Amino acid sequence: MKKEIQLQSTFTEYDDISDLPEQDRLLVAEARKSVGQAYAPYSHFQVGAALRLENGVILRGNNQENASYPIGLCAERVAVFAAGANYPGIRILSLAITANSNHFHVNKPITPCGACRQAIAEYEHRYQQPIRLIMVGESGKVLVADSIQHFLPYQFNADDLQVKTS
Repeated sequence: MKKEIQLQSTFTEYDDISDLPEQDRLLVAEARKSVGQAYAPYSHFQVGAALRLENGVILRGNNQENASYPIGLCAERVAVFAAGANYPGIRILSLAITANSNHFHVNKPITPCGACRQAIAEYEHRYQQPIRLIMVGESGKVLVADSIQHFLPYQFNADDLQVKTS
């Protein structure tokens, strides 16, 4: 039997960062601070991320490139893994992502790459709570998603590794 499945993702788009709630604007400001500390000598594409934990702590991350390209890390994973390493057991409520470049103006929202989507999905599954994603460029529209589920509807997670009994 063949069955067609339709998926629907919901995002909120804001015309400008000034339209965001204050708490989100503050998180974006922290992500923008982090952009300036990115190490991106090869791509010249600096990405910054900031996340808010349920205890109110804000952590930042930025991309860290390497001449051996595959071993670099994206800003989102740097921030998420820092949260897991330094605040185990504390849930991530929201994550802001932004970028700029020395070669062009980033005028649209920056979304997580596939590896970052999977890492964020792991933390949503781990804590059984969605993570709000706020994505912006240097200017332009802002994109908000209430969960990584909207980007990655069929997730691979710990439930897929369960051992059969009997």
